[in-house]
Amino acid sequence: MRNTRRFFSKWHNWLGLFLVSVFLFMAVAAPMLSPQDPENPGSVKIIGNPLRERQPQPPSAEAPLGTFSNQSSVYHTLIWGTRSAVFFGFSVALVSMTLGVIIGTVSAYSNRWINDLLMRITDAFLAFPMIAGVVMFRQVVTILLTNAGVQRFMTASGTVSIFSPENMSPGLVFLQKLDPLMLTFILLSWMPYARIMNSVVHRVKSLEYIEAARISGSRRSKIIFKHIFPNSISPAIIMAARDIGGTVILQTTFSFVGLGGNSPWAQSLVSARDWIIGLGGQFDFWWVFLPITLTIVLFGIGWNLLGDGLNDLLNPRNR
Repeated sequence: MRNTRRFFSKWHNWLGLFLVSVFLFMAVAAPMLSPQDPENPGSVKIIGNPLRERQPQPPSAEAPLGTFSNQSSVYHTLIWGTRSAVFFGFSVALVSMTLGVIIGTVSAYSNRWINDLLMRITDAFLAFPMIAGVVMFRQVVTILLTNAGVQRFMTASGTVSIFSPENMSPGLVFLQKLDPLMLTFILLSWMPYARIMNSVVHRVKSLEYIEAARISGSRRSKIIFKHIFPNSISPAIIMAARDIGGTVILQTTFSFVGLGGNSPWAQSLVSARDWIIGLGGQFDFWWVFLPITLTIVLFGIGWNLLGDGLNDLLNPRNR
């Protein structure tokens, strides 16, 4: 109860909760806030005539935030980009947290040899740079998908290679449907969760009530899931909330510089960068970059503030 009062007594917790609530509402209500074009569904919605108009158009009744140079609605991209960002951030954070929590808990509750082995593997992944992992994994996936669907035929003039998607195995077909950037983020984001869970579980399992449960004959699984896990998971939840915003900002950055990903926000900024400064050094086309940029910044701030608020709410040291 004291933690709840502490949470709601701080204005920045309210701000974080408000911002996150707005973004979640935008993500869920995207089909109502900005219906997609039935003939061309997606995060791009053409408003004007791209063949007639070659420059961004200012805000109007049909396009509340104006259009990009290809006459697509800034408002539509902002709304559906939010939906895409929330899905990406939640997917990476939840899967990374789940993987890290399992590895950290198992290693801490196992014998010393297994604990040391799992933690050394974790340290090895921690030492791997994110940007190098993104580039390498992207190349590996591309090579796998390309080579798997290639048929080679011997002819009189030599070997002829023909790419056929039907020749790919079901596993590679499934891999083709996944976002390589999302997979890379998951593979390189679980380690902090494993580290913090390992540390917390080591501390919790030495407490008196855990020893009492062990002496009373409780099964190991019961001790872990009833006593240790509920009292150890809060740091991982706090970290996941903060990581949602950070992950989306990283995704947008990598997509913007061309290292993979399909962030609608990043793609819109790429198309808008030639229009940031108009004739005479004036910001004549502010709507092509300002709304999306502010949305990205507020998305990161909102989740970071919510993470700080969850620390006030869930941290047992505040009780």
